[in-house]
Amino acid sequence: MRLAFLPQKEFMLRALELAREAMAAGEVPVGAVVVKNGEVLGEGRNRGEAGKTPLAHAELEAIAAASRRLRSKKLSGCELYVTLEPCPMCTGAVINAHIDTVVYGADDERAGCCGTAMDLFALPYSHRPLVYRGLLEEECRALLQDFFKALRDGGSSSL
Repeated sequence: MRLAFLPQKEFMLRALELAREAMAAGEVPVGAVVVKNGEVLGEGRNRGEAGKTPLAHAELEAIAAASRRLRSKKLSGCELYVTLEPCPMCTGAVINAHIDTVVYGADDERAGCCGTAMDLFALPYSHRPLVYRGLLEEECRALLQDFFKALRDGGSSSL
C-alpha cells in the first residue's frame, strides 16, 4: 500500500525553468526533475538539436543524473516532474528505472504515453508508477505554444 502523495509545485517550477533554458537554446521547451524525499537528484532539459540526437530528452537527462547520483539504475522512491507528458521512449525509461510517481504539466495529444495518446503504464509491466496530470498545466502548455508559434511565424529552431 502506497502512502498518500501530494505533488510539490516547487519541483514543477524548477522543471519550467529548465524548459525555458531549453527554449532559449532553440530546443523544444521541456524540463524535468527527479526528486526523492524532497531532494532534487537529477535535472534535465531537451538537447536534441544541440546534440543532434533523438535521445536527448529532458526526462532521460534527469533520470541519468539521478541514477549517477544514487549509483543505481533503480530509482525506487523517486518522483519525476516534467513539463510535458512523457513520450514512449521516456515512459519506457520511467518503467525501467522503477520511478514511483510521474507528475507532468501539459498533455501531449500526439505522443503522450501516460494516458493521453496511449497509456504504456497500463500494460502488464512489472512496474506501474502513479501519474499526476496537470500540475501548472497552463504555464507548461503556454511555453510550448509560444515556442511552436514562433517557429510557424518564421522563427528558426534557435529562438
